[in-house]
Amino acid sequence: MIDKPLLAAVVILLTLSLVMDYSLSAYTVQHFGYNEFHFFIRQSIAVFAGLLMITVLSWLDPDKWIARIGIGLFIVFFLLMIVMPFLPHSLVTAVGGAKRWIHLGPVSIAPVEFFKVGFIAFLAWSFKRKLGDKGHMTFGEEIRLFAPYLFIFMAVVVLVAIFQKDLGQVVVLGAALLTLFLFVGSSYKFFLMLLSSAFAAIIALIFLAPHRMARIKSWWVSVQDSILEWFPFEPLQELRVEATVKEPWQISNSLNAIHNGGFFGQGLGNGQFKLGYLSEVHTDFILAGIAEELGFVGIVFVVLTLLFIIFRIFKIASKVKDPMYYLFSIGVGLLIAYAFLLNAFGIAGITPIKGIAVPFLSYGGSHIMAMSIAIGMVLMISKKVPRDIHGRML
Repeated sequence: MIDKPLLAAVVILLTLSLVMDYSLSAYTVQHFGYNEFHFFIRQSIAVFAGLLMITVLSWLDPDKWIARIGIGLFIVFFLLMIVMPFLPHSLVTAVGGAKRWIHLGPVSIAPVEFFKVGFIAFLAWSFKRKLGDKGHMTFGEEIRLFAPYLFIFMAVVVLVAIFQKDLGQVVVLGAALLTLFLFVGSSYKFFLMLLSSAFAAIIALIFLAPHRMARIKSWWVSVQDSILEWFPFEPLQELRVEATVKEPWQISNSLNAIHNGGFFGQGLGNGQFKLGYLSEVHTDFILAGIAEELGFVGIVFVVLTLLFIIFRIFKIASKVKDPMYYLFSIGVGLLIAYAFLLNAFGIAGITPIKGIAVPFLSYGGSHIMAMSIAIGMVLMISKKVPRDIHGRML
């Protein structure tokens, strides 16, 4: 028996995504001259295909299919990311110098979204085979054992953060990888070494890319006063950036939309900041749109539903005996959690905006399909969980 509460929570968020995508895309369809239902129809197709994928995957035997599907996703989409920079413009269009989508007629595919699921499956499969019998390890043994995974991740950094200019996806994958290292028994010393190295690498990637530096500076303008007032030391005041830096209007309007929503919101369809103030609010800024139209109550509902999804995934992980099933489920839960946190912190102005979709909510077929595959595989695993006669986990 699959985990029905998990499936129900995912269906609720996917349904909410259809409602909000239709409401929040009102200005965009008028601006570009699209049909009123342009985004709603496209998102409906993605949601329907995603639910179909979840259903089909949940029927399969995990002992036969989890590794095959997961490793297949890893290999196919890793190779696609390698060849993307060399594909013709008819298939891959560069936006801002970055090639992130493969266009196949009316369909656009973002390989990195599917690769994330495959990467987690590969890690779970490999950790089970390579680390299953390991007890206490010395620091040198840890470095030798985990070095191949770090090498693969560095290749991902080059492909995604440099060629695709998408640092947000690298942060999500890196955070999930570091956390999984802890779950398979790495020491805190090794974990802190990797964490400090990752922090230094992120700083380097920011300084080496002018567009990232501009984004960091525009974000810093909006938060520098509230941060520096806690540190009244004269040398630190040199960190202050002059107002000549371009104002972060997206963050400003996002915060205004959240404030305008109040407790109960302006009502579905009555948001003001979606009318050209927040560009494509139905994608990366959908949480700000929900906050304005459905208010604090709507955001709490979304957060609680996502927390319930993560809780059910972790609970499934805790009940299965196979280490691969355990690690894969944990990894999927981490992907959802870190993506949501990165997006929520960005639209609230806490961190710079990274262009990460909100799981199950943001407009976009690739991330909906990728998350549906991940949930379908978790539901496949959930059939291995022992239950009582009422279907409750034992």
